[in-house]
Amino acid sequence: MTLKLPTVSASLIGFALTGAVIPGICDEASPARPIVTAAASQQTAPDFAGISNWFNSKPLSLADLRGKVVLVDFWTYGCVNCVNTLPHVTQLYAKYKDKGLVVVGVHTPEFPFERSASNVQAALKRHGITYPVAQDNDSRTWNAYRNQYWPAQYVIDQNGKIVFQHAGEGSYDEIDRTVARLLSANS
Repeated sequence: MTLKLPTVSASLIGFALTGAVIPGICDEASPARPIVTAAASQQTAPDFAGISNWFNSKPLSLADLRGKVVLVDFWTYGCVNCVNTLPHVTQLYAKYKDKGLVVVGVHTPEFPFERSASNVQAALKRHGITYPVAQDNDSRTWNAYRNQYWPAQYVIDQNGKIVFQHAGEGSYDEIDRTVARLLSANS
């Protein structure tokens, strides 16, 4: 998992180089963080903001997706951990897209070369991504979610509330169960 920070102090770099592990920052497969408190479960998901391009879809808003279960996946094609999660995200999309799941990949670049729309398009083709992807070059959607990691997944219920979030690789079965539970509530 990659952490996006505007600056990193020399002491933090030195600390990391000593082999120390900082929980939540250095863990490759950090534990899932389901949102369970009453206040958090009522948190309305922020809408997509500052999107420079949409791929595989017309521009979307969460208001347009109300009544559907939405998985927002923050990623960037230059992140190994993100690339490792893509097969799981695409499988989840294939499994549930006809049952009411909408996956929206939010490609938020870390490096200048990741800002290129043609590079993002090539990555979508290379990884077989057919679900909607928003190009968040100015990190406005990233910041609206107060996201700090690549990859990060947010499951949003039919009422637009964030009900589950996870940073890093892993917890694929837990994400699947959360999506299935929400979709079965619609049946």
